Amino acid sequence: MEKLEEQIAHLTRVVDDLSDVIARQETEIATLNRRVFMLMQREGERDAQQSGGVVVGDERPPHY
Repeated sequence: MEKLEEQIAHLTRVVDDLSDVIARQETEIATLNRRVFMLMQREGERDAQQSGGVVVGDERPPHY
């Protein structure tokens, strides 16, 4: 019986630790999602302000 109580105590501690990790990850994911959204908005605004001439990927600039 004592062995089972020890296992239950250990499992309870592990579950609590994992719950804390999940809560921390949820907060971090929400922060990262906001940052990505803001960066996408900035890039969209930058693209709207510029008129063409964007170098994409491996494309060589016109002066080569």
